[in-house]
Amino acid sequence: HFIADLHLSADRPETLAAFARYISGPARAANALYILGDLFNAWPGDDVLPTPAAQLVVKALTSLSEAGGSIFFIAGNRDFLVGENFAKAAKLTLLQEPTPVALGSQTWLLMHGDSLCTDDVEYQKFRTMVRNPAWQAAVLAKPLVERLAFAADVRQKSEQTKQEKGAGIMDVNNQAVAASLRASNAMGLIHGHTHRPAHHIIDVDGRKCERWVLADWHDKAEWLEWRPDTG
Repeated sequence: HFIADLHLSADRPETLAAFARYISGPARAANALYILGDLFNAWPGDDVLPTPAAQLVVKALTSLSEAGGSIFFIAGNRDFLVGENFAKAAKLTLLQEPTPVALGSQTWLLMHGDSLCTDDVEYQKFRTMVRNPAWQAAVLAKPLVERLAFAADVRQKSEQTKQEKGAGIMDVNNQAVAASLRASNAMGLIHGHTHRPAHHIIDVDGRKCERWVLADWHDKAEWLEWRPDTG
């Protein structure tokens, strides 16, 4: 199973409940669960692990892992500060972006997707800054209250800029998609971030490649499933 953009938080109890139902139900049918970013609406650091919402998520993921499922996580633009303490508590494996995986006889590429939005130059500068290990270490050294305020400020500015930017600027760049598939020699790409669920067929140097965009969980729980019998 592949999921992304749940944006879990205490302010969205219905989504937390949907996640718990998914983990205790449909997710048990998968031998692996890949979370492709923005599991949380904000994650200011692993020291928020004791909070009730974080504990609910940790408990659910731990139960899935103990039932035999493997869980993998790629950070998104809202939860890039998820660290080893969370991974250990939730019994999951942190992956770097992009990550190639074998689905049957084919190689597929997994990403959150924000790095593909290259037309949004301003955002890419911000992304480069916050993904820098030195910047992250400096931020994590600050008191939690300051980090929470920073996260709230970023979310507010993000919502404001969405109203100012054209929809196309915030979507993925097709050339960036093709370059990623070319570099990895993958036949397909699975990502989230854009909240525009779709299945695209693209040509990469004469190869017929696929791009699956995952849905967010604002309205309902959705996931992408791959089965061996589908090729």
